Amino acid sequence: MTGTGAFAPDDASRPIGVFDSGVGGLSILRALRAELPQEDFVYIADSGHAPYGERDTAHVVTRSRAITHHLRKQYSVKALVVACNTATAAAIDLLRHENPGLPMVGVEPALKPAAAITRTKRIGVIATRSTLSSARFDALLRSVEREAEFVCQPCDGLAEAIEISIHQQDAIELIAMCARYTVAMGQFGSQTGQMDALVLGCTHYPFVEEHLRDLVGPDVALLSTGGPVARQTRRLLQSHAKLKASGLGHFRLGTTGQRELLGTAALNWLAWRGDVEALAVPS
Repeated sequence: MTGTGAFAPDDASRPIGVFDSGVGGLSILRALRAELPQEDFVYIADSGHAPYGERDTAHVVTRSRAITHHLRKQYSVKALVVACNTATAAAIDLLRHENPGLPMVGVEPALKPAAAITRTKRIGVIATRSTLSSARFDALLRSVEREAEFVCQPCDGLAEAIEISIHQQDAIELIAMCARYTVAMGQFGSQTGQMDALVLGCTHYPFVEEHLRDLVGPDVALLSTGGPVARQTRRLLQSHAKLKASGLGHFRLGTTGQRELLGTAALNWLAWRGDVEALAVPS
């Protein structure tokens, strides 16, 4: 795949828009590319206005609307993936209301899949404070609260630390932060009273999965949302007759922050080399 390329104007060949507050949504883009290799994508990291997870709801809604408008106006996207738990929780209902003709997929912590596989009936959830305090997460939690006990841990600063670590070889501070939050939750394992599943409730967190695995042990299932989001995107495109039939897709990466940050993350996590576009997306 290449980082640039002319997108065909017909409906099925138009690109899919994907956005996050930073580089974390690359975990969703990675899953989308695996599920839909024929599709074209435009990914925007709103790093100049991040982190969403530590901003108020009004800020997240304003930026989500601005990015959605930019993707529609500049790239004529045929569908939108909100690859950010915080933006999904705060803004996706409004975005759907304001863009009724645009198929849209959000992300949410994998509580239901975790409830389906747990044996100890205790599940850990790590996410940003904004996600955990949102009405959308509260409704999701209430829908499964009879199936298991959920131990929810806000991880202040973790998403930002993951982004910072992209340019740093020393991961000691990042590992220490992961350890602090997992220890605060209690015991993980397969025994009665222990948590045998950990839900990664932020799209950044799959990029520290190796550290989390070392901390919680081999018997604990780690659940993220990339795969389910990609499969739902396929189903939605099929239902709207917008699924591209064949070919090898292109994708573009753009950011409102540092181009080098997104480029390095894409190289590390997607094995991608290309030019990152510098974007100005006013609110």
